[in-house]
Amino acid sequence: QVQLVESGGGLVQAGGSLRLSCAASGNVFKINAMAWYRQGLGKQRELVAVIASNGSTNYADSVKGRFFISRDSAKPAIYLQMNNLQSEDTAVYYCAADNSWIHTIVVVAAATDDLDYWGKGTLVTVSS
Repeated sequence: QVQLVESGGGLVQAGGSLRLSCAASGNVFKINAMAWYRQGLGKQRELVAVIASNGSTNYADSVKGRFFISRDSAKPAIYLQMNNLQSEDTAVYYCAADNSWIHTIVVVAAATDDLDYWGKGTLVTVSS
């Protein structure tokens, strides 16, 4: 099994920045993709950004140019640098991981959240 723990959430004013972190532990050698999802109040969970073990990335249109996903393969961990935050970015942010990059692509294309492992989430609140 893989355990994922998020950190870095909090309250920020509109236009500000936050950096989320996700640390993985357990059978991390199985991981071939990691991602950030978010779920706003009363909304479905949606993809924010995904990164493969080879460094390939993909972003939701709503965050392109503002959010940046990165990874530290040695730890392993991923990060989400969030800039120019807006009220609509308020949500619980979840870290996810999957054993297969191909499966991850299918999940992302289908706009579902059927990845193998999930953290418990960290709350980001943007005040206007």
